[in-house]
This record gives sequence, structure tokens and C-alpha cells, in this order.
Amino acid sequence: MTFWEFAGLSFSLLEEYSTTIPAMAIFVSGLLLLILMLWYHFKYRRSRSATIMYSDVKIVKRAGRTSKQKFRFLLTAFRIAALVLLIVALARPRSGTEYQEVKSEGIDIMMCLDVSSSMQAEDFKPHNRLYVSKEEMKKFVHRRVNDRIGLVVFARNSFTQCPLTTDYDVLLSFIDQVDFGMVEDGTAIGMAIANAVNRLRESTSESKIIVLLTDGDNNAGEIDPITAANLAQAFDIKIYTIGAGKPGNAMFPYQDPIFGKRYVYQPTRIDEESLKEIAARTGGKYFRARSGEQLEKIYSIIDELETTEIEIASHVQYRELFQYFGFAGMFFLMLELLMGHTIFRKLP
Repeated sequence: MTFWEFAGLSFSLLEEYSTTIPAMAIFVSGLLLLILMLWYHFKYRRSRSATIMYSDVKIVKRAGRTSKQKFRFLLTAFRIAALVLLIVALARPRSGTEYQEVKSEGIDIMMCLDVSSSMQAEDFKPHNRLYVSKEEMKKFVHRRVNDRIGLVVFARNSFTQCPLTTDYDVLLSFIDQVDFGMVEDGTAIGMAIANAVNRLRESTSESKIIVLLTDGDNNAGEIDPITAANLAQAFDIKIYTIGAGKPGNAMFPYQDPIFGKRYVYQPTRIDEESLKEIAARTGGKYFRARSGEQLEKIYSIIDELETTEIEIASHVQYRELFQYFGFAGMFFLMLELLMGHTIFRKLP
């Protein structure tokens, strides 16, 4: 059996089972067959005897090698290239482009932040309540995906710092701009809720929530907190309330005209009963944050309670590449046969 007869038998077997054997298995099997065929070729070449017998070949050796003989190795190179390319073609290589369709059911969220002077208390060391609250709100925003989020700030009055948006970079910038003195001092919890409800009432989202953070009790505004909660309930809006501050006395900074910045202890007054009632009426929850670490956990809990449903459908479009390797392999095969019977032809 000649080399090409052995190769033809091997390829016919690979072609017969190429539809049932995985591509990687075909590729590995092809490489093993290539090694066996090369081994068979060199073994057959060494073992065959000369067709014409000579008593002495010294004269032939002295004659040296011609240019054709020097480049005869190209036939073997073409043969190996043809075998490798045909094996790769039988492995059926292909490239794929993946397309993803993302379907998400976002949540509309309005965050309400107290900016009254009591938020200057430094019981969330080493920073005050407002600074820590802003940092935790930003972390909360970073964790959300495809939700519209807005921000309402309040003290004696309330206003929308940022309307509902999915541009989180803009929202984070507005959060950074929040500071004391933006609104006259006081705590209008009812007005803050009413303002947030007004932003959410025309929302078409199936889930609408308000996250309200305060460290005091309602002492300003035309709408009391319970009435505002009933308004939110009518529009199917859930409210999560957070009371920020340690129980007892907390350090409040003030600017002494003579000695500069000094601290005084003032009691923390949080109307927890009203905050619990607001949450209960709307189907939300009340949380008490006594430290920055607890506030971080509270926002994480709210993040887990209000999850966004995301459906991802993946589609892969494949493009067959075997024909390129097959054509290249046949090219080297025909080139090897052509040159073996013309330029590098030798007598039997």
C-alpha cells in the first residue's frame, strides 16, 4: 500500500464519521493519523530496495546535488501542509458572532434625603450624618441596573434635586452637590413624600418605591407624613423609611466666634412611630441606622428586596470556515502532485 492509498483510507474514515464525532475529537484524531502516515512513509521509504543495482556509487556522490535535488524537500512540505489543512477542514472550523437581547423590567425609585441642620451630627464618625448618607446612596445607585432613579432633598421645604433618570453619572453628580443651607432649616417629611409621589404618580413601571432618610420628626410643611403616606398608597407606591442617628445625645458642631469650631451635645429626636406607620401603610419597611455600617447594610437590604428582572436571550450566528482550509489543502496537494511529476520528477 502506497502512502497516498493509506492517506485516502484514513480520510475516508474521518469523512464517514465527521458528522457524529465532535470537532475537537476529529482534529486530534487527524493529527494522530498524520503522525502515523508520516511514520508509514519514512518506514516504507527506508525499507524498499533500489530498482537498479550499482556496484559502486562513488562517482555519483562526487557529482554533488543539483538545484532540483536541493529543493526536493518542498514536496514533503507541500504534502504535510495539505494533510494538516485537510484535517483542520474535516474538524469543521467556524466563527460565531453572539447577539444578546436584554429585556428588563426596571423599577422607578425616588430617594428623599434630609438636609436639615441636625444632619450635621457627627455620630457616624469620622463624618457627619449627611456625608455618610450621601456616600451610601451613591453605592446604592451603583448597584442598580436599568432602574430610573431620582432625588428629592428636604428641610423646611422640599424640592427635586434630580428627576427620574437612568443617567447615573448625572444623578451621582447631583448627589455630590447636596449640602447644608440649600433649604431653610426644618423637617418637612410629609412634603418630601408628597413631592416624590408627584414624580412617581404618572410612572408606568410595575414597581415604584420611595427611600426616605431622616434624623428628625416632622415640624414643617402643609402636609403631615401620614396623609402623604396615604397618598403614596393610593398610587401603589411603596415607601422604605430610614431613621439615622444614635440614640441619646450626639455631638453637633457649631462655630464659636472666639474659639472657632466647637461641639455641643444635643439629643437625637426621631419620630420612629410615624416612620414605621408610613412604611406599614405602603407595604415598605422601617430601618434604624445607628452607624455608617448599619446604614450600608440597610441600603443593601433594600437593594435585595427590590430586584430588577432581567432576561437575556443569546443568539449565535455561525459562519463556516472549513472550505477555506479545504481549498488550501487541495491546492498544496495538487501542487505536490504537479511538481512531483514535472520539475522534481525522478526515475523509478
